[in-house]
Amino acid sequence: MSATHHPVVSREQWLQARKQHLIHEKAFTRHRDQLSAERRALPWVKIDKPYQFQGPNGPLSLAELFGSHSQLLVYHFMFGAGWKEGCKGCSFLADHFDGANQHLTHHDVALVAVSHAPYAAFQAFRQRMGWHFDWYSSAGDDFNQDFGVSLSDEQLAQGTASYNYEQASGDERELPGLSVFYRNQQGDIFHTYSTYARGLDLLLGAYNFLDLTPKGRNEEQIMDWVRHHDRYEEAPKGQSDSCCGDA
Repeated sequence: MSATHHPVVSREQWLQARKQHLIHEKAFTRHRDQLSAERRALPWVKIDKPYQFQGPNGPLSLAELFGSHSQLLVYHFMFGAGWKEGCKGCSFLADHFDGANQHLTHHDVALVAVSHAPYAAFQAFRQRMGWHFDWYSSAGDDFNQDFGVSLSDEQLAQGTASYNYEQASGDERELPGLSVFYRNQQGDIFHTYSTYARGLDLLLGAYNFLDLTPKGRNEEQIMDWVRHHDRYEEAPKGQSDSCCGDA
């Protein structure tokens, strides 16, 4: 329904419609709680592979990405070798990280980003964006491929590339995602969950605000209006390519 051609009613009629909608909102909240419980109940996979990452002080293991925490969120940030800047959609999402980290770090959760490009390749872009969250490189390691966010030319040519648990469409080599890990008191690490494409909506606080407004997300394609936050005056709405999938 268009925001410019919308029914206008009395306060009493509005209140009646709002109470009816509240019934659906509460049902959605209960269903979301159920889905979250199901997510936490999923089986885990023990990680035995010695993944290695690069950070500001040299190589790190997966265990070191946890810091002192038992839970680790890894955002698979689209920044490939040879790129000058990161994906617009990933950057939109990453703009939310520093605020969240002020609280997550006090609730036994580490939130970091990992990209396929060499560590030095994204430092200028990180400085430009003004971000402070931990961001590591998986260059030369299988981590991105094993977690389904870096696809090879061979996989794409043979039609064996997979993204979001189904055959990949398109020809993108780097894709977004989030993977979750748990470390027990013995130091064992487990992969507990990964999500991709529209599953990443949960991380986008700005979308939640937009969903409350009369015009909603107001986009013809996913994130077609999104820019790097320092470039919103450079191009009109509708001249941005999407990088985060449809479902």
